[in-house]
Amino acid sequence: MAQKTFPHACVAADHALASAIGASVLREGGNAVDAAVATSFALSVCRPYSCGIGGGGFMVIAMPPGARTRSGLLREHLRTTIDYRETAPRALTRTFFEGNPDPDAPTHGGASVGVPGHVAGMLHALDRFGTMSLGRVIQPAIDLARQGFAADDHYAKNSQEVIEWLSGTPIDAIPHGHAARRPRVDRFEYTWRRYVHAGAVAPGTPVDNHEQARVLELVRDRGRAGFYEGPVARAIVESVRADGGVLDLADLAGFVPVERAPLVGRCAGMKSLSMAPPSSGGIVLAQVLMMLERRGDLLSRAKAAGHNSPEYLHLVCEAMKHAFADRARWLGDTDFVDVPLAELMSAARIARAADTIRADGVIRTADAGVLPPPEDHGTSHLCVVDEAGGAVACTETINLIFGSLLVPSDDAGPLGFCLNNTLDDFVTRPGVPNAFGLSHARRNAPDPGKRPLSSMTPTILLSRDGERPAVLAGASGGPRIISATIQSILNMVAFDMDAVAAVAAPRAHHQWDPDTLQLEDALFASPVAERLRSLGHTVTRREPIGNAQVIRAAALADASGGWLPASDPRKGGAPDGH
Repeated sequence: MAQKTFPHACVAADHALASAIGASVLREGGNAVDAAVATSFALSVCRPYSCGIGGGGFMVIAMPPGARTRSGLLREHLRTTIDYRETAPRALTRTFFEGNPDPDAPTHGGASVGVPGHVAGMLHALDRFGTMSLGRVIQPAIDLARQGFAADDHYAKNSQEVIEWLSGTPIDAIPHGHAARRPRVDRFEYTWRRYVHAGAVAPGTPVDNHEQARVLELVRDRGRAGFYEGPVARAIVESVRADGGVLDLADLAGFVPVERAPLVGRCAGMKSLSMAPPSSGGIVLAQVLMMLERRGDLLSRAKAAGHNSPEYLHLVCEAMKHAFADRARWLGDTDFVDVPLAELMSAARIARAADTIRADGVIRTADAGVLPPPEDHGTSHLCVVDEAGGAVACTETINLIFGSLLVPSDDAGPLGFCLNNTLDDFVTRPGVPNAFGLSHARRNAPDPGKRPLSSMTPTILLSRDGERPAVLAGASGGPRIISATIQSILNMVAFDMDAVAAVAAPRAHHQWDPDTLQLEDALFASPVAERLRSLGHTVTRREPIGNAQVIRAAALADASGGWLPASDPRKGGAPDGH
């Protein structure tokens, strides 16, 4: 796909319909936050297996002096993040899942559902930093829900895993009379019948979830109360509790988004703004980029060997080992546990870790991370740049494909959206990795109101003069979100690729544990894989490694020359703008 330049403003989302809705807001004079909120609500409709009003996420915002917000023109640079990650219900205990004999309890059904944060996060962002009315930015999503849309290749392909699970052996070993005793297709009837067409969904299949329009209209007319109080809240609670969960009305009424200072790192002379914990993506990305900057000697040799050369992939993945080891050992919700952020980001510590990286061999897994260990795909990303240079990078999720698979219903019928299964991102059973194969320390154990650790990595890089957003990036795909974001950024700032080439290039992934270097097909089938094996890597195949959306300025130094957006061809989205 050829790179297109948008001189004024643009949106890169992972569905063309959502990008078009965001771009329409920009054309009407809305700012980046207005467009991001409109795009996000649209994605709730047309990417129902990835994100939506039943989930949550993170938003990074950078706006220049003079930018318009609801409260007037900004007098100085705005750099902030909004954390609307789902929280654990008040009744969730650390041993909640340990006593549940159903192995799927953390990933399917009511027990897996955290308090949804999406609606609260969008309304917070719009009220604090937007310029348009809620009715204007949410109406296109309402219209889209009523019209329906056609499943694309990514929708059909990613539905297959759910189809296989739903049509498999019925669950019959669960005590307490939970709904899980019923066959899976009956238990998750809306998802089976409507979203995956009883197993027959294919590219071009019409998808109808018009019921979500009813919920979005309540949000439009009543604001926060339309979701967190009244009939929608009651339907969510009753559906979750009937299916073995513990969510209650007070959990919903009490959900509050949190504004946090961005996590600041460095990359190729540029400042990076990303999410602090409970996102792990920001710190892993910052550590990797700072390690590469520290090892400029190896990076220069790797760049000379060429993009995606064995030398380059080896260097990046060795840095990832250190950062993912710290992720597993040290990260959690900083509102509940002490995370040594200053030490993890210190120049001295980055240097100690980076200096262990060798050009001729691998770091043993046990040696990754230089602090001692403690004692104890669903996802969607969008980027927006407005005409004033305001920028939003936003990553949202319901966790796995179609989340918990549970669609809440009231007396009038289903509400047309899947609830998340984000509680699986906690340590649900000690010593057992989560659905993404990630291991965590007990500091990521569930507690009432706590937010689970996340791999989401919405990131903004500022121009080399430090004034304007120059690169926006993020991805979906579990822990591969982080590696896809890192490599897309490096493709642009280290190899000066345009946005389309940067997201389309083959990728690698290493998450410390398990100790395997994963390669996409184009790399796995090439001589690169054998050279990496000779260095000591255990090489495996993985397709795809994340799905990234990016926007870059034509000129990175001063963010001039227009905007180059790209949506990852792995997921089939398309950017839009003016």
